[in-house]
Amino acid sequence: MARPRHRGSPRPYRRSPLPPAPPQGAPGPRLPRALMSVTAGPGPADKGQGRRGRGGEGPAPGPAPPPARPRPASCAAPPRPLRKGRRSHPCPESAAGRAQVGRGAGGARPRPGGGRCAVPRSLAQTLLVSRNRRCPGVPGAAAVGAMTTICDLPEDVLVELLSLLPARDLLRTCRLVCAQWRAVVDLTTLWKRKCQREGFYLQNLDRSISDWKIFYILCSLKRNLIKNPCAEENFQHWKLDKNEGDKWKIEHLPGPHGKEMPGSKVHKYFVTSYGPCFKSQLITLQKEGYWNQLMDEKRPEIVVKDWYAARFDCGCRYELTVRLLSEDYIVLEEFRPEPVVIEQWNDAAWREISHTFQNYPAGVRYIWFQHGGQDTQFWAGWYGIRVTNSSITIGPLTLL
Repeated sequence: MARPRHRGSPRPYRRSPLPPAPPQGAPGPRLPRALMSVTAGPGPADKGQGRRGRGGEGPAPGPAPPPARPRPASCAAPPRPLRKGRRSHPCPESAAGRAQVGRGAGGARPRPGGGRCAVPRSLAQTLLVSRNRRCPGVPGAAAVGAMTTICDLPEDVLVELLSLLPARDLLRTCRLVCAQWRAVVDLTTLWKRKCQREGFYLQNLDRSISDWKIFYILCSLKRNLIKNPCAEENFQHWKLDKNEGDKWKIEHLPGPHGKEMPGSKVHKYFVTSYGPCFKSQLITLQKEGYWNQLMDEKRPEIVVKDWYAARFDCGCRYELTVRLLSEDYIVLEEFRPEPVVIEQWNDAAWREISHTFQNYPAGVRYIWFQHGGQDTQFWAGWYGIRVTNSSITIGPLTLL
């Protein structure tokens, strides 16, 4: 179907909102009063022609629209309220805050840390914020000569403040702030002060300790690395390598035909049977807080202790093996004394065996501890060796 055409015009219909051009000499279409001033006059491209004409003149210009009346004061918009939680005074870190503070008594002094400044969550963060933030001025502060940053404190005061922080925050946060704090954290005075606070300092150690920082770290990490050494948690944390005869058992001190441990708070012990009974633990040093560089460069002393006893009416056999292992579980050093054989009708006293690893090869990552034994009479029941209160500690020998 052909598209419609305009009467008397050979041109096809265009999709345009504009009406067709009027004949020559006819008046143009009547426009609203607001548009008369806009459409009057020739366009930039058609000189002497109206906007809608093709040779004739455009419509006559109409009167200009009346000016807008001023808005009455009663209709003025109310002041915009502050958002919930936002303070009316500026942050002292901003330019407006510094200008307001500089007015002295004429302007209200803002509270330090106002605005959007974050609140520190620890003492280390407080010191860092104090270092990076200028103290807000107060009237007369310049005359008194008030300090502006924490870095202006005397060195002994800064040492006293930093000595209150944990060693982890000092080494991982404060030491990375600036060169001044790095030098203060590395001072011997700071770590000696921390040793005094926590009871690690002894007067006769001043000349024997070369690195007080490492000494403090080893003292703070020092503890028994053997878990459940006194059978208080049954056999938890222990691996039963051999469990023959009537198997392992837990008894209370002193036990049948036994004795109490001298000056000890131990209440239970492990006892073996007539078959071989051995149990062990594998200690991962990095999980216990001893990183690889510390073990390779400083090589602190590793002290192993164990307690054993026998029944009065039965003989038994006791064995102990401790190995220092590498990352690939290669044996770097081993302590394995001769088996201890206790005869029948003995004194049933508790005995301690100990060994200290010193100057061992670098690369120690694990410690493997195993002990056990059996009775020598092959009696049914639990007449074998008794063990308890095992321990492995890493640290200075002066605190043993």
